[in-house]
Amino acid sequence: MKPTNTLMNHLIERLQFLWEANFFGVCHRLGEKLGVATWSIRLFFIYASFVAYGSPIIIYLVLASIMNIRKYQRKRGPIWDF
Repeated sequence: MKPTNTLMNHLIERLQFLWEANFFGVCHRLGEKLGVATWSIRLFFIYASFVAYGSPIIIYLVLASIMNIRKYQRKRGPIWDF
């Protein structure tokens, strides 16, 4: 039995969501901010990692940690509110 196109699209969307959730969503966020396709930013990080011997991975992790810190700051709110 051949899967339908909608089933495949649903599966692809779930996999993409899991991918973004597990890998911090840095490329997605950069794509939204810069107005560039997410896949092109991912390819840039992959190719740049090979060319620059992995240093873009450090940049990626720094961006991920900054995004994570900002997410928790937005949840918590100002320090002086009890």
